[in-house]
Amino acid sequence: MTRPDHPPDSAQRIDLLRQMVRIRRFEERCVQLYSEGTIRGFLHLYIGEEAVAAGVLSALAPEDAVVSTYREHGHALARGVPMSAIMAEMYGRVSGCSRGHGGSMHLFDAERRFYGGNAIVAGGLPIAVGLALADAARERHAVTVCLFGDGAMAEGEFHESLNLAALWRLPVLFACENNRYAMGTALAREHAVTDLALRAASYGLPSWPVDGMDACAVAAATDRAVATIRGGGGPCFLELRTYRFRAHSLYDADRYRDKAEIAQWVRRDPIPALFAHLRDAGDLGDDDLEALERAADDEIDAAVAVADAAPVEPAEDLTRYVYTELP
Repeated sequence: MTRPDHPPDSAQRIDLLRQMVRIRRFEERCVQLYSEGTIRGFLHLYIGEEAVAAGVLSALAPEDAVVSTYREHGHALARGVPMSAIMAEMYGRVSGCSRGHGGSMHLFDAERRFYGGNAIVAGGLPIAVGLALADAARERHAVTVCLFGDGAMAEGEFHESLNLAALWRLPVLFACENNRYAMGTALAREHAVTDLALRAASYGLPSWPVDGMDACAVAAATDRAVATIRGGGGPCFLELRTYRFRAHSLYDADRYRDKAEIAQWVRRDPIPALFAHLRDAGDLGDDDLEALERAADDEIDAAVAVADAAPVEPAEDLTRYVYTELP
């Protein structure tokens, strides 16, 4: 874990790169499996935003809680949810982290305090406030991190949640992944004030923007925020300025973005950027990067094999975790 206002050291930077490579290769395999018809339903890819997941999750402790969105594969992987359980969930198999009931948008792992995967825009915000309130009431020394997109800041739950968290000084880190588009709506067409950190600061939260394409900057900013919260400073807000390289989902034709804009952001790809930094510092070479990629591919192959072999849930059990029979 990085210390506040200090960049990650060499070993931590290499681990950030490893996590980003794992996430990128996983997402690329999901595209292949989706195209083959093996994965079905909606699929929201995280390609381009890996620095946020790697950086934010690296600063957390096991006792902390995480609440995410429907674009959560990278968050779950970086949190430590086993890749085999995630892939099986993508397949809709009973060995999935949500027993195959949730699929891509509803990954969940209570053991690791990963509480979704939430398909409702801004739906995770009040859940995060509730988790933080419970931790505070039980005097747990834990932080709840709530990840959400810029589109969520146009919803009423955002304002209600920040207001309550600030009033009650709850241990919540609100981490906005500002990828500039709420589905197909550009930031400036949705928000009259596009400085999202400034908007959050109006609720009295320490708030600051972060380069979301720089995993080291994200890790250092998150560590600073988490240290503030653990020290009794109340909730914090990070605006993580990032970009998704792919469409909103694989159903999306992506006709609302200029191709030149996408290309400009792709040139800031966080994976080659961090690798170049490590290589220039003499910490990593081309062979090392290839080794990281091979390790990720081997892990993905193993996860696919587990998912392929896993059974679907028997039809008679489909309502088992939906309804409770009254005595």
